[in-house]
Amino acid sequence: MINMGNIQKDVQVKLAKGLLDLIVLQFLSTQPMHGYQIITKIRKNFGVYFGPSTIYPLLATLEKKGYVNSQWNMNNERPRKTYNLTNEGQTMLNFTENSLNLLCQKIGTNNTAQVKMEACTAMPNIGKKTRLMSTLSK
Repeated sequence: MINMGNIQKDVQVKLAKGLLDLIVLQFLSTQPMHGYQIITKIRKNFGVYFGPSTIYPLLATLEKKGYVNSQWNMNNERPRKTYNLTNEGQTMLNFTENSLNLLCQKIGTNNTAQVKMEACTAMPNIGKKTRLMSTLSK
């Protein structure tokens, strides 16, 4: 017997892994964040844990590509490297959102309605202009 809860969770984990750079860019589009904040927010929103060995190299890659920039925040007890979305990062985020929405529309035939619903609603708050879903299923 197929458990729809397990299928939905599997789809959400697969999408989170495949779209991790998009998720990080989306989080940074709302506010500057340090790595631990990003790790915590991903876990809270998606129920998936990506540790420092995944997030920090991704942030370094995004910075190398010019999508984010960073600066050290020395105002706290513990210095933290804070990441900000750049204009190039916002452009990439917008392009990726549009491409993802187009993909969701293309797979949205009557025969794949359930697949479309699962794939296109599993990612909360992906974009400013188009929201694929406001919250994850409880």
